Amino acid sequence: MLSRLSGATRIHLIVGDPIDQAKSPAGLTRVFAARGVDAVCIPMQVPAPDFDAFMAAAKRVRNIDGIVITVPHKFSASRHCETLSARARQLAAVNVMRREADGRWSGDMTDGIALVAALRAQGFEPKGRRALVVGAGGAGSAVVLALAQAGARAAVHDIDTARRDDLVRRLAAWKVAASADPAGCDLVVNATPLGMAAGGPLPVDVTRLAPGAVAADLVTMPAVTPFLMAARERGAQIVTGADMFAPQAGILADFLLSGHPTAG
Repeated sequence: MLSRLSGATRIHLIVGDPIDQAKSPAGLTRVFAARGVDAVCIPMQVPAPDFDAFMAAAKRVRNIDGIVITVPHKFSASRHCETLSARARQLAAVNVMRREADGRWSGDMTDGIALVAALRAQGFEPKGRRALVVGAGGAGSAVVLALAQAGARAAVHDIDTARRDDLVRRLAAWKVAASADPAGCDLVVNATPLGMAAGGPLPVDVTRLAPGAVAADLVTMPAVTPFLMAARERGAQIVTGADMFAPQAGILADFLLSGHPTAG
């Protein structure tokens, strides 16, 4: 695959801090190749204080067509888009940006719809189910919105109560609640970084998790996080970050390549 690289290869970036856990560089590059597009996805580790300066420079590089955004930049990245999808505008966050033909940048937020797709692939239909999402950051906010739009009775928890309450206000039309208790929930989603490092606390009290519940984690490395291991021991079905990335790669590519000068 890399032997095809040339001066004509189009560039997409994934920007975050940390970045070594990201699956998009390999995953998206494979999707580009499968679709016959001469493009690659390259990881960039950019600390939060440098993000705005980095984005200003990256947008001036003419062969950069798209940027995937990961932690902790999803809210900040929305300010660098001239146009936003309806869900990105609702959440004031993006996880993917593309350069349009006129040079403007468009943004979308696909984490939520990717998780819903992964849940459905595992046989879980959110409609009418009780769901708790832990984490009201960019990804967590998107998951709460997507679950609510899919018909779930969604609740959210975050240690930053102001951020949690702001999300509840933003999603008032979907009657999203504030709660930290997984008892009685059909689905519990970890949308925090807990689990990326060994020995940390779990996002919820797993002893209150129903044995027939589904536990999902957006963390991709390790594949089975301490939360998922504990939930599985309680008899829960698990959905991993890798399970979520399977539909996410295609969703991201659809968005990125619809603005790609060599797509189609």
